[in-house]
Amino acid sequence: MITLGVEEEYLLVDPETALPRPWVADVRRIAGVGPLAEDGEVQDELLQAQIEVATPVCTQLEEVGGHLLRLRHAVASAAEERGCRLLASAAAPVRDSAPVPVTPKPRYRKMEGEARQLVDEQLICGMHVHVAVPDPEAGVAVLNRIRVWLPTLLAMSVNSPLWDGRDTGFASWRTIVFGRWPVSGPPPYFHGYSDYEERVEALVSSGVIADRGQLYWQARLSDHYPTVEIRCLDVQLRADDAVMLAGIVRALAEVALAEESAGAPPVPCPSELLQAANWHAARHGLDGSLVDPQGRRRSSGDVLCMLLRHIGPALEESGDGREVSSLVHRLLRDGTPSAQQRRALAEGGMPALRKLLLAGAPAE
Repeated sequence: MITLGVEEEYLLVDPETALPRPWVADVRRIAGVGPLAEDGEVQDELLQAQIEVATPVCTQLEEVGGHLLRLRHAVASAAEERGCRLLASAAAPVRDSAPVPVTPKPRYRKMEGEARQLVDEQLICGMHVHVAVPDPEAGVAVLNRIRVWLPTLLAMSVNSPLWDGRDTGFASWRTIVFGRWPVSGPPPYFHGYSDYEERVEALVSSGVIADRGQLYWQARLSDHYPTVEIRCLDVQLRADDAVMLAGIVRALAEVALAEESAGAPPVPCPSELLQAANWHAARHGLDGSLVDPQGRRRSSGDVLCMLLRHIGPALEESGDGREVSSLVHRLLRDGTPSAQQRRALAEGGMPALRKLLLAGAPAE
C-alpha cells in the first residue's frame, strides 16, 4: 500500500474581527513545547500570519485523520494562548490595509523584493498530499495520469470564496491568487523523467524563478521526499474532508501506477484545455458542471461518479472504500466548504461566517 502524508496551512486571526495577526513565531513556540506536536510538525510560512502543519508518513487513512486532529488541536490551543485563533479558510476573508510582514528568511525576503504585491496578497492556505512513488520515473508517470483529475479535486476542495469582505464570484479565490506566479496551474505532460528534469532546469536557468521551490504546479515531484506532491487543494474546514481528499489522491496514484505497469496509455488532455477546466473548477466548485478528463462538460455529480468508478478498486483494496464514498456523498449533500461559507454569510453575516471558520480549525 502506498504511504502518504498531508500538509495543511492555516491563518492566524483576531478572534473578534478575523483580521490576520502576524504571531506565527509565538504560536510555533507555544505549540512546540506542548505534548501534542513534535519537532518539525509545525512550521512557518511566507507570511507571519500563516502556519503549517505536516503529518508523519502514514499508511492508513485513520492515521492521517488522527494526526490532523492532533496537530489542529495543538496549533489551535497555542493560538488561543497567544490571543489569536486558527482560521481554516483557504483565503483571508478580510484583511488589514497594511500588509502582513514577511517571515524573516532570505528566500522570502527575495520574493518580497521581486514581487511585492503578489507576496502581500499571499494570505492563502492550501492542503498538500504527498504520495510515495518507487522512483522518479514512476513519479512522472503518476503526474501524467493524475493531471486530468486535478480540476475535479480542486472543485471538491474549494474553500475560499471571500476576499476583502466580499464574495469574489469564485469558489476558490486561492487558486486565482496562486495562479499569478510564473510557473503555476496544472503541470504539462512530460515524456519521462529526463524530460521533466530538462524542463525544470530550463525554467530555473532562465532566472524567472529563483529555484525549484518556485515550481508552483498543482502537482510536482518533491525535491525533499520520494513522493509526488498534489498541491491543488484548498485547506479544508473539517479534518475528515481532508482525509477524504487524501484517500482519493492516494487511490488515483495507485491506479496510475497500475495503468503504467499494464502499459495503458494516459488520457490525453492539451494543456490549454486543462487550464480552462481548472479555471472553471475554481470559479464554480461543484455548483453546476465540471470538465471531465476527456474534456467534456458534464454535471458535477456525473464527474464525481466517474472518479469513484475510476478509483473504486484501489479504494476497496486499501480498505478505504466505505469511508471515502460516504464522505463524498456527504460533500454532495452538504456542499463544498465554499458553499458553506456563502450560506453562513447569507444567513448570519460576518458573525456567522467567523463562527463557521473559527469552529472548523480546532479538533472537531
